[in-house]
Amino acid sequence: MALVADIDQLSTVISHATAPAFMLGAVAAFLSILISRLERIVDKNRALRSADAAAVDPSGVIAASFSRRMALLSRAIYFAVLSALATAALLIGAFVAALSGVGHARFIALMFAVSLALLMASLVELTREIRIYMANMHLE
Repeated sequence: MALVADIDQLSTVISHATAPAFMLGAVAAFLSILISRLERIVDKNRALRSADAAAVDPSGVIAASFSRRMALLSRAIYFAVLSALATAALLIGAFVAALSGVGHARFIALMFAVSLALLMASLVELTREIRIYMANMHLE
């Protein structure tokens, strides 16, 4: 087995890696947004706890809303990180397959689909968190 068949094969792998590399950057930016949202909720929750919670939130609705939103955002972050890991594994696998001369089209397609599905799960959790925020926006 040749280490690399030729420069054309390596060039092809690099061109195939472009979309996953952009996706990895997009997921990193998305993670930044998710973490920022989570930090804001944590800060608001701390402020609520430091104030007289019974006077500010006698029914506990706001505190429950914050807890639910934090749980949803935590899951969204988890799925986004898994998406990034799957995308990174896709990139590594594509280059290893190219270096060993093994066909990699099915592997890339499968890993890209897994990465997108995990990103979609993260987006669903973010959507659920936003719905709770919108429903309780008048309380905060």
